[in-house]
Amino acid sequence: MRAIEVSKTIQVPDDVEVTIEGRKVTVKGVKGTLTRDFSHAPFSIELQGKTIRIWTEWPRKKEAALVGTICSHIQNIITGVRKGFTYKLKIVFSHFPISVKVKDKTVLIENFTGERSARKAKIVGDVQIKIQSEDVIVQGINLEDVSQTAANIEQATKVKKKDPRVFLDGIYVYKKSEGMEE
Repeated sequence: MRAIEVSKTIQVPDDVEVTIEGRKVTVKGVKGTLTRDFSHAPFSIELQGKTIRIWTEWPRKKEAALVGTICSHIQNIITGVRKGFTYKLKIVFSHFPISVKVKDKTVLIENFTGERSARKAKIVGDVQIKIQSEDVIVQGINLEDVSQTAANIEQATKVKKKDPRVFLDGIYVYKKSEGMEE
């Protein structure tokens, strides 16, 4: 039997300003502004003072699950504009020293297992990348952009046609945190 209503609420912190137009959510905070359009999803959303209410009436299983998902997305946006997100990746090599450079909207990984041509990883969105000796630090206010950029870097150094237990060279995520380190 279906539930009559599935509802969740989010408390908006004092240092964050939220505006909702239809299903388009805009959040302004200390670090910047993020906008997300949820018009594809079948749910209702309203802002009452400093509380966001997300609900759906007579939901099917997927629609009920969607309420929690959208709630999490909005909480991630609020965290992003307040603190930001940081992913740290470690450069690991056994013989050939890997060099990492940032050029425009791509990360160039040179000398990976002695390869002549550089491997490329796409930088998604407005993300800053710092390279500190053995670490690559990916920072930004949009969690999806930060995590996708880190995943692109990790995937660019995937070892193919060799045993991954023996050939451990690559760039791997080792720390995910809220807050942007200076």
